[in-house]
Amino acid sequence: MALGPRLDLRQSQSLVMTPQLQQAIRLLTLSNLEIESFIAEEIEKNPLLESGGGSDEERTGDRDSADGADDDGDWGDPDGFDPPEPLTADRLIAGGDAGNDAPLDVDYAAETFHHDSAIDSMAGGPGMDGALGLDGGGSVGGPGEDGPDFDAMAADAPSLHDHLLGQAGAVLSGIDLLIGEHLIDQIDEAGYLATTVAEIADRLGVAAMRVEAVLGVVQGFDPTGVGARSLAECIALQAREADRYDPAMARLIDNLDLLAQGKIAQLRRITGVDEEDMADMIRELRGYDPKPGLRFGGERVQAVVPDLFVARRPGGWAVEINAATLPRVLVNRSYYVELSAGGQDRDSRAWLAEKLASANWLVKALDQRQRTIIKVATELVTHQEAFFLKGVAHLKPLTLKTIADAIGMHESTVSRVTSNKYLSCARGLFELKYFFTSAIQAADGGDAVSAEAVKSQIKALIAAEDPNKILSDDTLVDLLRAKGFDIARRTVAKYREAMGIGSSVQRRRQKALGARAA
Repeated sequence: MALGPRLDLRQSQSLVMTPQLQQAIRLLTLSNLEIESFIAEEIEKNPLLESGGGSDEERTGDRDSADGADDDGDWGDPDGFDPPEPLTADRLIAGGDAGNDAPLDVDYAAETFHHDSAIDSMAGGPGMDGALGLDGGGSVGGPGEDGPDFDAMAADAPSLHDHLLGQAGAVLSGIDLLIGEHLIDQIDEAGYLATTVAEIADRLGVAAMRVEAVLGVVQGFDPTGVGARSLAECIALQAREADRYDPAMARLIDNLDLLAQGKIAQLRRITGVDEEDMADMIRELRGYDPKPGLRFGGERVQAVVPDLFVARRPGGWAVEINAATLPRVLVNRSYYVELSAGGQDRDSRAWLAEKLASANWLVKALDQRQRTIIKVATELVTHQEAFFLKGVAHLKPLTLKTIADAIGMHESTVSRVTSNKYLSCARGLFELKYFFTSAIQAADGGDAVSAEAVKSQIKALIAAEDPNKILSDDTLVDLLRAKGFDIARRTVAKYREAMGIGSSVQRRRQKALGARAA
């Protein structure tokens, strides 16, 4: 065989991560609120994109639009509208070509599109808001349509650091104020000093005794107990403020570990008090705040906004995207025609064509995203119908692969769809991932049950236990098997710890301390 250069022609297939493919994958993982921010960024970059409301004028003419209000997940209703089966997200992602996609020149006021969503057919009637208790406008309208936005009007609470700095400026000055400000900067959100006096003294180049003196001033600020270096010091500061820091209380505070272990008899010997005084001291300690800094600061808690609504209908269930958090995206084709009519060089025409292709792809990808989410959620509700009807005890084991096989999509696509998204129904607000749980075999050989259902049973059994007869993990295993759950002791312990429930010994001590302090 002769050796030498030659030319070969070969044909192969490969998946290329184009920018459009990356964008489509990213859109699946975003929640509705994150989509709103993403769309705002795209509108800033693309002059052919614009946001619009829902009026008929904006939904017709030379604009192509996409939002989440035109996809409904009704089934089991003979009078419902069944739209044609769309392309799956996998096929869209794999085969989409932004450069060759035709513009979506459709009339959204036409009858075909007017009744493919519960929102379009309600005509101002009550919306599907699950357990949120909203009226029709609140569930489908934009922000501010039904009244003032009280969340926007709420002022942020002052932070712990700001609260302490204000007090330091009133009582300290000069070098002491500088030390005090540095100490306050080292106080964590719970109110504890996160470093040592020696480190601060070395950092500032001052005497440790002076830092200790300023720390004493800071520890006198409101809230009482702030600036402490340990739990014992925090409790001691509050006891001094309440004028209850006598020698017996000091010895009790120095031995909080024995109190946590429930060794009351040993504590009585250490403190030298009788049973009645010990109960009174424990009652006093229970009234103190172990984390005084948490009263302040922190960011204002933001309510979780559902991405989906699930509602019971006479003929079945309905699943709908929360359109209130999903702005409408418009492709302004009249503006494109206006720009194209002007004299342009080759680079300008190429740039304009690229923006049009990008806008068309975004509209199409957003529309397919909503359809994919509805499709996954609809199948999820089908599998977990018993939960929606009867509660968590009837939650079935479910995997991503089960949903993926049922709807003809890849498991990774379902995983992206269910990430960071919440569902609102009559039983409350749940993350979509909540419905995917592992299986626990039934003791009688019947159908397996969900791990969440087992956790619910464990929590109910412990909540109802007799304070004089605390249930051990072995006893819980026996009780669960009597209810039909075949579960090992180590699994019970794992689930109990995951729910933040202590062992039988810890619960017995807590109940004993509670009874003494009562």
